Amino acid sequence: MKSKYLLSIGALLLGTGVGLGAFAAHGLKKVLSPYLLDVFNTGVHYQFIHGIGLIICAVLLMHTQSYKAQKYFFFSAICFIIGVFCFSGSLYALALTGIKWFGPITPLGGLSFMLGWGLFAFAALQINEVDK
Repeated sequence: MKSKYLLSIGALLLGTGVGLGAFAAHGLKKVLSPYLLDVFNTGVHYQFIHGIGLIICAVLLMHTQSYKAQKYFFFSAICFIIGVFCFSGSLYALALTGIKWFGPITPLGGLSFMLGWGLFAFAALQINEVDK
């Protein structure tokens, strides 16, 4: 049941990533400095990576028999969602507003991404493989 929501959120992150990337390329290029445009595009890049990571978590969650692996794939997915909002969201806000206090939020998102990938690795080790 959780998997369909994670798949949907992953798809929404990827779809909005396309829109934000197009917005940066066409709408912000003349408005932002090259540095701030790069900041914005870094947010888009990490949103894409972790949107795909979220979808992978959801698929593994659906196809893994181990309860422990399922639990940690789910926690990994939650970390990816939090990371996108904190990391990418703070970069978008910083680039669009120039308000510097958004900057300290970015590392919290990065930590969430790293925790998510660590949980992903742990979950993968919990998978019970069956010889065929």
